[in-house]
Amino acid sequence: MAKLYIVPTPIGNLEDITLRAINVLKEVDFILAEDTRTTSFLLRHLGIEKPMHSHHKFNEHATVGRVAEAIANGRDVALVSDAGTPGISDPGFLLVRRCVEEGIDVVTLPGATALIPAVVQSGFPCDRFCFEGFLPQKKGRMKRLEELSTEPRTLVLYESPYRVVKCLEQLAATFGAERRVAVVREITKKFEECVRGSVAEALDHFRAHEPKGEFVIVVEGYDPKRAQQSVDDDEEDEQ
Repeated sequence: MAKLYIVPTPIGNLEDITLRAINVLKEVDFILAEDTRTTSFLLRHLGIEKPMHSHHKFNEHATVGRVAEAIANGRDVALVSDAGTPGISDPGFLLVRRCVEEGIDVVTLPGATALIPAVVQSGFPCDRFCFEGFLPQKKGRMKRLEELSTEPRTLVLYESPYRVVKCLEQLAATFGAERRVAVVREITKKFEECVRGSVAEALDHFRAHEPKGEFVIVVEGYDPKRAQQSVDDDEEDEQ
């Protein structure tokens, strides 16, 4: 029986693709790519020639039926995104759900994703954490941040470089400027960087250094004792 393969691709360093992922990409009948130009570059690097079809957030609702039908008719298919694991803040969920509903086997390969390296190197507890991905850009954004401000688990956010400063300003307003964060950018790439400290310190850094690249913001979980101490310190300063 043919299968749908979910294949993670490197988020920067091309050496991070697994041997199993390479073999799957060689063996499937065709590849679904978020951007065929980006995937073409990877396939050329790996010496793989394979038919590709576009599968992205603007057409996935219209294509899942045809893809599921192709798999049901005996064609093995690999789904890749531009970088990382499909379905994690990338297209993939709708196709996986459709295949599950139709009894089609879905095989998900382990591999590259930005959130795990970021949360591990943050220095915050990573035995349990809360992954929020991209926050709403406008409507509901502040309300969601307020809801998360008392989340005790380590919090992981994805953010665009164009909104990093704004996001940190909003974290300062809702979580408090003293809440600790680790702002990680360009994971696995040449200019990888991890800025650790309070929200205020991270904000000062990125106001002075233009944010560039792909960002993951890891936020320390809410600690009621530390929050109360911060309130007490503020009251002492006022006196």
